[in-house]
Amino acid sequence: MNCNRVEHFEETIMKIQTEIPIHQVRLPPERTSLNKLKHRLSEIFFPDDPLHRFKNQPSFTKFLLTLQFLFPIFQWGSQYTLTLLRSDVISGLTIASLAIPQGISYAKLANLPPIIGLYSSFVPPLIYALLGSSRHVGVGPVSIASLVMGSMLSETVSFTQNPTLYLQLAFTATFVAGLFQASLGILRLGFVIDFLSKATLVGFMAGAAIIVSLQQLKGLLGIVHFTNKMQIIPVLVSVYKQKDEWSWQTIVMGFGFLAFLLTTRHISLRKPKLFWASAAAPLTSVILSTILVFLLRNKAHHISVIGHLAKGVNPPSVNLLYFNGPYLALAIKTGIVTGILSLTEGIAVGRTFAALKNYQVDGNKEMMAIGIMNIAGSCTSCYVTTGSFSRSAVNYNAGAQTAVSNIIMASAVLVTLLFLMPLFYYTPNVVLATIIIAAVIGLIDYQAAYKLWKVDKLDFLACMCSFFGVLFISVPLGLSIAVAISVFKILLHVSRPNTLVLGNIPGTQIFHNINQYKEALRVPSFLILAVESPIYFANSTYLRERILRWVREEEERIKEYNGTSLQCIILDMTGTNFIRLTTLVRV
Repeated sequence: MNCNRVEHFEETIMKIQTEIPIHQVRLPPERTSLNKLKHRLSEIFFPDDPLHRFKNQPSFTKFLLTLQFLFPIFQWGSQYTLTLLRSDVISGLTIASLAIPQGISYAKLANLPPIIGLYSSFVPPLIYALLGSSRHVGVGPVSIASLVMGSMLSETVSFTQNPTLYLQLAFTATFVAGLFQASLGILRLGFVIDFLSKATLVGFMAGAAIIVSLQQLKGLLGIVHFTNKMQIIPVLVSVYKQKDEWSWQTIVMGFGFLAFLLTTRHISLRKPKLFWASAAAPLTSVILSTILVFLLRNKAHHISVIGHLAKGVNPPSVNLLYFNGPYLALAIKTGIVTGILSLTEGIAVGRTFAALKNYQVDGNKEMMAIGIMNIAGSCTSCYVTTGSFSRSAVNYNAGAQTAVSNIIMASAVLVTLLFLMPLFYYTPNVVLATIIIAAVIGLIDYQAAYKLWKVDKLDFLACMCSFFGVLFISVPLGLSIAVAISVFKILLHVSRPNTLVLGNIPGTQIFHNINQYKEALRVPSFLILAVESPIYFANSTYLRERILRWVREEEERIKEYNGTSLQCIILDMTGTNFIRLTTLVRV
């Protein structure tokens, strides 16, 4: 029977050779070394050929195309209608109701004055509306970047002890983040942020969300003296040691509004048409709690409030940028880390909603837009901002059509800064803590972690390493672990490519992996191996050793089952698109 199968296999090979025409492969046209280098760099950095629209165009047309390229608002502005404006006004006012309480809350998360959060919801959205290519991204402070900035700066400088220096470092870190982001866009190096894989981000964001939530126990329980450390154990120890400072009035109010926020969030998730419930809940909580504390101001002495907030638009902060001194390295490190995180979130948000509406978002333009708005923000009393998941989701569900919704939101924030700031005097800090907790709970994606466990154990390991790194070591180090694991996994896939044994599907000329297809049968006397990667110096030694191991295992299997001796090894190189000549000798 084995002989018959061998003969059948040989006949199959002969049939394939006779039926499939053999075409001679010609050498590529000769080019100079300079042209080869130019072509290679063009393929790496300009795969979309961004200048193709300028070819064979008159000078005036090139000028208009340049304006549209640099400022996307000129591309769709000429087609803007009152119908689009009505939709954008509704969505802009809707996200403003979310942006105002979020801005105040996230600024406190970064250990900054609450007013800085409102400043950061005014200038950056205006700049993004001019430069951004997404129609649905809602711009403003985000929880992860706020947490990382607050934790990294607070480890060295305390805002309560040295507020001026802390502000200087925060604005300088924002400037560095913007410069880094814009440079990636200009140099078309956006692939750098792809080193943060989905698996590591799931673990990092879940760990950061837990740390953020635990930090808010200070406001939720009414604790005055609280640790500045961000690890889970010191935070829990601090909560226990300061139990004498717990305020029952604060706890009742906090858990009451937290239940309200989580309920509205659950309703919006179950019924997407009621998205406005969760969008309006933070502002509703701020208004109701402020009224409640104002009415009980003579009795509720243990409930801390925001206090005085200065009216007026963003003051210039160029003079506060810190470019010389012992803390410059801290500002640069903080800026790069927060810049990477905010850029990752901003690009992901833009691509997500662009895919839903079937339009393209230019990643490099987004990087430049986010970078420039952070550079401008650092000069106008703003800290790191980017596209926010929560604001963008509300913006999308509210029917936003263009980036004008960001302009409407910024206008609403402007009105608040000019006229409504005194109304926030009695806003309790505990409500800001509940808003933050309700917002970051959505970052804990346990379903994604479970899917990683089912699909790829190595990805799950990376997820858990970044998760526990954030929880028990520190947020910056947890991020570093996440990046290191992502890079290690890439190197592992490159240097340890997949090889597998193929078997023939009876009655066909098809060969498949024998471990995935039960009907795939081994061909006696033949060992057919598939190599699913390019071959070069980094994996040539491994491939040689792995192929020899396949041969040894096959010979042992033949000996065990008294099969036909191994006569031939066939390598299926369909998945090999590149072979470096210097590695052929090794293999």
